[in-house]
Order: sequence, then C-alpha cells, then structure tokens
Amino acid sequence: MDLRKRNIITALMVAMFIGAIEGTVVTTAIPTIVKDLSGFGLISWVFSAYFLTSAISTPVYGKLADLYGRKNILCIGITIFLVGSCLCGLSQSMYQLIVFRALQGLGAGSIFTVTYTIVGDIFSLAERTKVQGWLNAVWGIASIIGPFIGGFLIDYFSWHWIFFINVPFGILCIVLLQKNFRESLERKKSRIDYAGMLVLSAAIITLLLGVPLGGKSTALSLAFTLALLLVFYFIEKKAEEPIVPFEILTRNNTVINTVSFLASAVLIGADVYMPIYIQNVLGFKATVSGLSMAPMSVSWLLSAFILAKAIPKYGEKVVTGFSMLILLLSCLLLPVLGLQSPLIIVIICTFVMGFGFGGCFTTMTIAIQASVDYSKRGAATALNSLMRTIGQTIGVGIFGSIFNMNIVNYFNSIGINGIDPNDLYSATNITSLQNIQISINSALHVVFKLLIIITVVCLVLSLLLPSELKEKDEKPSLPEGI
Repeated sequence: MDLRKRNIITALMVAMFIGAIEGTVVTTAIPTIVKDLSGFGLISWVFSAYFLTSAISTPVYGKLADLYGRKNILCIGITIFLVGSCLCGLSQSMYQLIVFRALQGLGAGSIFTVTYTIVGDIFSLAERTKVQGWLNAVWGIASIIGPFIGGFLIDYFSWHWIFFINVPFGILCIVLLQKNFRESLERKKSRIDYAGMLVLSAAIITLLLGVPLGGKSTALSLAFTLALLLVFYFIEKKAEEPIVPFEILTRNNTVINTVSFLASAVLIGADVYMPIYIQNVLGFKATVSGLSMAPMSVSWLLSAFILAKAIPKYGEKVVTGFSMLILLLSCLLLPVLGLQSPLIIVIICTFVMGFGFGGCFTTMTIAIQASVDYSKRGAATALNSLMRTIGQTIGVGIFGSIFNMNIVNYFNSIGINGIDPNDLYSATNITSLQNIQISINSALHVVFKLLIIITVVCLVLSLLLPSELKEKDEKPSLPEGI
C-alpha cells in the first residue's frame, strides 16, 4: 500500500472518529451543559437532533457522491460538520444547541456514508476487508473513550471545547483528501431528485420519531411511513436520477440489507443492555462497564485481518453465515448470566460478539459494494447504512418497551402494583433494592432471548446469499484510479 493510500486511510479514519465520537462525548458533558444553558427537559433532543439529521442525509449524500464525486461531497459534509461544531460551542441556549446539533448531524451523514464508498472504490478486495475493519473499530474506540475525553475537556477547559476540538481534525481530513485523493468524473448535467429527497426524508423522520413512542403512536407512524414510501416509489419510477435506483434493489442486496437491519438491532441491544446488566445487576461502576465492553472493539478489529483471507477463499455466504453462528453462540450465553455471575463471563461474551459483528457487517458492506458499479456504489452503500440506522432505532424502541413491560410484570407477579420503570429506584419505599435488581435481571433475560431469536433469523437469511466474492480479487474501480 503506497503513501497516498495510507494518507487517504488516515483521513477517513479521523473523519469517522470525529463523526462517531460526537455521538458519545456529549453524554459526559450534558449535565454541565443543561446546567449552564438551563434546559434539563430538552436533553433528549440534543442527541435526537444529531442522529435524526445524520440518518436523513445518508441516502442523499450517497446519491450526490455518485453524481458529483466522493471527494467533493465528503469535504462539503465535513465542512458542514465543522461549522455545526463551532456553532454548538458558541450556543447561548438549549434551543440554539439543538438546532446546531442538527446541522452537525447533517454533515456527519456524509462521513458515515461516503467514507465506506471511497474504500470500495480505491482498494482491492483483500485491502478493503482490513480498511473497513479499521473504520468499524473506530466506532467502538470512539464509544469507549468518548466519555473520558468529554470529562477531561470539561474538567480542565469548558464544555464548549467538546465541539471546538473537532475543527483541527476536520481540517486535517480535508487537506489530506484534497492532496491525495484524485478522481476523474464525467461532466454532465444531472437533475437532482428533490421530490424524492423530501418524501424519503419525511418517511425517515416519521419512522424514527414515531416508533420509539410505542402504542398507537407506533402504529400511526408505521402507517404514515408506508404511505410516504408508496409515494416515494412512484416518484422514483419517474425520476431521471433517483435517490434509490431500482437497479440496486436486487434479491441478494435485499437479503443483505434485511440482515443488516436485524443485526443492527442485535448490536444496539448488546450495546444498551449489557452495560445495564453490568451496572444495575452486578453493581459495577460505569468505568468498569465501559472497559468490559471494550473487548468487542478489539475482536471486531481482529476479525478484519481474518476476513482479508477468508472472503476471497470462501465467499460472502460462508463468511457471513459463520459470523452469525459465532454471534449466536455468544448470545446463547446471555440468558445464563445471573445476579452474581463473574464479570469475566461478560467480557468473554462481548469479545466473542465482536468477532461475529465484525465478520458480518464488514462482509455485507463489501458484498453490497461489489454488486454495483461505480455510478451506483454511493447509493447502494448509503441504503445499507440507512437500514442499519433504522434497525438500531426500531430495535432500541422495541427492546425498551419489552424491558419496561417485563419489569412491571415481575412486580405484579409478587403482588406489588403501580411500579413505574422510568422511576424505578424511587420505589424503594414499597419494595427492596434486591427486588429491583431481580426485576431488571428478569427483564434483561427476556431481551437477551429476543436477541437470540433475531440472530437465528439472520443466520437462516445468510444461507440465501451467493458466493460471488469467492476467489475474486476485485480491483479498485475509480474511473482513473488514484
């Protein structure tokens, strides 16, 4: 791998890091921010605004990257992200912060999409598995060290610096990309599908905001989303440059996107509920919880090196299926966890999970990109990324409802009524801390069993995949290379 490619990898990893860490570093700073800006009731919107706009912009950036080039669109996205970061740091109220976080997320959408598209363009199959493994590992590292960085900046500077710190790194990314990444594009007039963008964005907003509410709101959200998607279908049929070209909706890609959707739900389930088990059942502090989840990122990265040789030799069907089998084995250990299980078992579970997640997500991304040519790769990668985001959002909403319902059911079963899961630890006047601990563990077991069921479905679906990447060393596919 030459110096130019190494510089591009550096730029992509730094870009991915600042985009990923911004979703976690704020968690440590939020108590200080809401105290300073007086907006405790608006906490959730600081996070929702960021993730919502990044999800909405994902398919748009994918299509724009196909039309106007990866480098141009990624640099524009990073610039929007940096402008949003600066404005967040200068915010004087919670409402300003929420608006500027939305702007930040709008830029982050390009980072989460175009980086993977570039990897699919300029690296061979063997190189691609390693590089995408590194990019995926960046996510895990960001989630681990994000709270520590946030705490350090608040203790020694101020909360404003959790946003300002992005600027030099973002500028470094842009400089490295401009100096090292060359692409040749055919100049042609293209009509942007504004109607498709608008309707698809409305569908995504309706889905992501409505589903987590539960009850009738979820049903209405799904109904409106389906109606909007039907309108989107007819718009795309007539569009000259559709946001989602129908050519990318092949049988194999549909299977991959479905598995990505379901596997992402399992991932968010593990990310959210394993720390709850460690802290609320076993009684460890948040720092120990974070360190216990770290092995997942390590094994995720290690899987990339194994995949570099496994994918060309065995193909995506075998590698994805084997990865799902590993993930299933780790999930089968979860219901065994009890009130006094050794922490080492949890660490082993997360480590094994990392191999499963790393194997399936990296392989599916490569398979999606290899299934289309250069002109459709951005849209295909973006759609896969969007399916992961939706899978996580819907998954965490469903798991949350099931978790809360089973806490209430446990207390009802022992004759204690009127328990509110959202205010569980305030119920110590009518129940004991031990009962609260048992109720959480009982509810977690139901969630863990659901993760097993979803993983089994993923394993079965993976058997439907072809083995088109077997003995294939696909070369970089930029129009004129780099």
